[in-house]
Amino acid sequence: MQTSFLFIIFVVILGAGWIRFAPTDVDAWHVDPATANDPGAQGFRVIGREAPRFSGDPVAVLEALIAISRAEPRVRRLDGSVDEGMLTFVAHTKWVGFRDYITVKAVAEGSATKLSVISRSRYSYGSDRGVNRERMERWFAELEDIFVE
Repeated sequence: MQTSFLFIIFVVILGAGWIRFAPTDVDAWHVDPATANDPGAQGFRVIGREAPRFSGDPVAVLEALIAISRAEPRVRRLDGSVDEGMLTFVAHTKWVGFRDYITVKAVAEGSATKLSVISRSRYSYGSDRGVNRERMERWFAELEDIFVE
């Protein structure tokens, strides 16, 4: 009985370690939101006409987004650059370290910038309970405070 219990504990710890420390295939996550697969209930995607617009050029909008992401706990830039016009961030949950990947592409539309976004969970099955949508709506609101179209 005790051996079975220890084995179960070992498997749980091993699984939690994999969730937190598994390598990331950057090329699989740093993709154009418009061409990426729709994450459905496991994430959030806004592209095309529904994509938010902010006054200002793409460089300024992406630099502001970098600052906003830095203020979030457990979020770091994974890939991309302002010069590329596309950034991918990774956010970790506090306890287990579940990952969400957030990719933002900025495109100039006249004097405004359109942000296409996809934010999706790596390990979620079924639903992310709106976590990705809430994060992006919070980031959009902060951008709106900076850039009013």
